[in-house]
This record gives sequence, C-alpha cells and structure tokens, in this order.
Amino acid sequence: MTEDLTRLLIRRVAQRAGIPDAAVDPDAPFDSYGFASRDAVALSGELEELLDRTLAPTLLWQYPTIRQLASFLGCSTSDVAHMEDAAEQLSATPGSAAPSDDLAVVGLGCRLPGGANSATGLWHLLSTGTDAVGTVPQGRWDTYRALSPAHAEAVDRVNPHGAFLSDVTGFDAEFFGIAPAEAAEMDPQQRLLLEVSWEALEHAGLPPASGALGRTGVYVGACSEDHGRGALEDLPSITARTGTGAALSVLAARLSYVLDLRGPSLTVDTACSSSLVALHLARQGLLSGECDTALVGGVNLLLSPGVTLNFMESGALSPDGRCRPFSARANGYVRGEGCVVAVVRRLTDAQRDGDRILAVVRATGVNQDGRSNGLMAPNPAAQEELIGSVWRECGLDPAQSGYVEAHGTGTPLGDPIEASALGAALGRHRAPGDPLRIGSVKSNLGHLEGAAGLAGLAKCVLALHHGLIPPTLHHTEPNDRIRLGELGLSVVDHPTPWPRGAQPRTAGVSSFGFGGTNAHAVLVEAPATEQEHSFV
Repeated sequence: MTEDLTRLLIRRVAQRAGIPDAAVDPDAPFDSYGFASRDAVALSGELEELLDRTLAPTLLWQYPTIRQLASFLGCSTSDVAHMEDAAEQLSATPGSAAPSDDLAVVGLGCRLPGGANSATGLWHLLSTGTDAVGTVPQGRWDTYRALSPAHAEAVDRVNPHGAFLSDVTGFDAEFFGIAPAEAAEMDPQQRLLLEVSWEALEHAGLPPASGALGRTGVYVGACSEDHGRGALEDLPSITARTGTGAALSVLAARLSYVLDLRGPSLTVDTACSSSLVALHLARQGLLSGECDTALVGGVNLLLSPGVTLNFMESGALSPDGRCRPFSARANGYVRGEGCVVAVVRRLTDAQRDGDRILAVVRATGVNQDGRSNGLMAPNPAAQEELIGSVWRECGLDPAQSGYVEAHGTGTPLGDPIEASALGAALGRHRAPGDPLRIGSVKSNLGHLEGAAGLAGLAKCVLALHHGLIPPTLHHTEPNDRIRLGELGLSVVDHPTPWPRGAQPRTAGVSSFGFGGTNAHAVLVEAPATEQEHSFV
C-alpha cells in the first residue's frame, strides 16, 4: 500500500508543479514544488476520501515529504494505535525538577498599545477585553513616502492596521546621563528598553541607582532593525555614533552600560520567539551562577513600512486588521509594537531576601523545526516534542496544566498546527469534560514579534496573580480545521475565574519563530505566602 500511495502522491505533485513524474523527488519537501496552504488542504481532503479515513488538514506539515507521508498513511490502524500508545506512555512519565531550579518573577515593566504602560495598565486592558489595534500614526512613515513617487505609492498601499504606541520619540536623555547628540542617533528601541527596564526594577523593589545590581544579566529579544537599516543607508548623515545607535547588540549592551550591570549581556534574534528564548537563556545564566538577577526583555517598534509590506505580500497579515486566534474567521495577524521587561531571580534567593514574588518559572525549553515543509513552515512534531519535554522536565502532571498562552497568530493553518501540537502534548492527557484552556494575547495587542513571548509571559503572570484568565478576543466560532473536542482543548473567549485548588495553578507559554526556533515555558503561581501581596 505504501508503494501505491507513493506513486499517487508523485503523480499529484507532478501535476501541481507541471513537471514529469520522473522529475519528482519523494524525499523533497512539498513546499519545494510550490504547494501553498490551499493545495495542502485539498490534497488532505482527497486522501481522506481515498482512504476513508479522517485526516488532519495539517498532514503535510507533519509529514513534509512524499516518502514520509506515504509511510505514515501506509501504516495499519493497529500500527498507528501502537505508536500513539507508546508516545502517550513516554509523555505521561514525569521527570523530576529540583526546587532549586525554580525562578521567581519579581518585577514587571511594560510600554504597550492601548495605554498599557504598567503591569496594572496591562491587566486593565486584558481583563476588560480591550483591542488595542488601530492604524499607523499620522506621519510615522512620511520619510519613506518622501523618497520618491514609487516609494510614496508603495507606502500608500501598505496595510495600515497595527497596534502602535502613541509616542516613540520622547526620551529623557539627561535622566540616563546620555548626551543629546548621542540620544538623537540611538535606535528608539534602545531608549524604550532603558525606560521600561528602569520601571521594571523599581517595580521589583530594586532601585537601579542603589548600586546593588552588579551581577545582573541582560537578555533582550528583538528582531526589528528598521532604525539601523535606515541610519546606515543615509550615508551623508553617518557619524561616529551611528553604529552604536543602530546595532541590535547594543540594545542589551547599552542597558548594561548605563546601569553598570556586570552579568551576561546579549540581544537574541530568533524572530517571533526571541524574547521567550531570552528567558530560557536567562534561566541558564541564573542556574549556572553567571548572574544573580536577570533583566529579561522584548522590544519591537515598527519604524519602517518595509517589513509590513513584505508580510502583506506573503499573505500573512489580516486585511481587515483583526487578529482572531483559533477562530473560523482567522485571516492573518496584525503587527504590534511595544516593550516588556521582567525581573527574574532564583526563587531561593528571592525568598531569602524577602522579594515580592509574582509567579514562578518552573521550566523552559528551546528547539528547532529542522527540515520542515519549507523554511517558514511550522513543524507540529517539533512543537509537540518541545512542549512535552518541558512539562516532563518540570515534574508536573500535564493533565493538571491550567492554561496555555499559545503563540496563536490567527492564521488559518498556523493555528491548527499549533492546536494539534498542544492537543498531542497536553490535551489528550485530560479527563473528559476538562479541556486544556488556551488563548492568545495577540487578539488584544497584535503580534509583537521580538517581544511577543514576553507579552504572553506577562499575561500569564497577571492571570496567575489575579486568579482570572482574560478572554481571547474575536473568537465567535472555532476554526473548523481544529477539532477542539478531540484535542482536549478549549479557547477562553470570556473572562474565566481561575480559583486556587489543592495543587498550584500552572500555565504554559509558547512562542515560535518563523525561521523554526520554538520556545516554551511553564509557570506556577507564587507560593501561598506571596499570593495576597499587592501587584503594584
């Protein structure tokens, strides 16, 4: 049967690509023959009819070559059941996590659209179900429009929707001891990160001016180079300060320099998973003793229309400017900007020093999609493997996971792929009638790209503290490609109380980069002695 399926798939791929059957390589990804999302779904439907079997629409992402897909489809029902039973036994075997591996989130700072300029402001936005998406501020991209008539025409056709900050130019250079001339050439992301990091440290009760932060590491997720590209292409205006003002590496380095921080200092770029990968690296730094406190941040500003135009041309953006994670009306995501910074310490140190603990980071993990069905195509097997391994590491029962803040971009096929991975790793362990609750902050803030993971983390920290899961907006009807009941999942589409129980409340956070780097973190509510403390 496998050979027959291989011949059938070769014939279908050849027809789609307009080439002879003999020119089709059964070990090449479907993506290399021009298969778009609609082609993958159509082929999945055809195979369903042929085999009289229910198949996931994400099948070509799980088995991205003809040989892999034919091999899977050729398995007998008993073979498939055997493999699933073995995988379930592996996933259900918890590992051990020593308490000394726990980290404490002791401070949060943010500057986000919709007036969410503090942890309190962000909670108000989330708990009231506010959508902060608007349109590009007037004058934001005028410099590009003025370059030429062709540039002006291109800017005018850019999708104007996004979650924007009202002010990205204001900065008190004197407060940070930076000369005005140097401040003028700094990437606004550097300036924003300085301000929000200061606020996060104050929120943590660690005043930056106290001189007690020497062994503090800085781990910043960022992927937007809008300022740097523009500054270095304006040749007549280049000065000795242009390079440090433009470099992404200086996002972290400037913060360490200004605050005199002596721990590791690095900017991480794995695209949309950058800031959650930064959290993973910070955890490694704290547990290895490289630092005693970590500033973990994510920052993203949309200073040029170029990337928006690129994503619009690729079909990734929502034409009507609404991010609808896991919804039947999902038609793409909306770009967003802002900055989030978390102050993180080893839990034992935070408890010893009497820090206010907002939430506990129990485990983190990172992996890569490898050779999936195209460079930008997600790999559900890699996502499932990562999520499962992180939960096994933390020693928690997957069936007790209370909520997962999903990557949840609101794309028609990205969401089903992620849902299938969450269902396989966590949802199938649930008791009937007790689905895993999932959601996405992107429905409120758009996709903050390099800062997206930290935005999701902040939402989970707040939800754990307040005992309420905020709603995922615009989810009126589930995506029909996501079989929520079979996957053991439920989308939180209204404010949902999250009371304390016999076991600590737990939450997962997922973030996936479009180049294939995946990250996941598991959070636990603060110890009982901390839960009554005020958040502000």
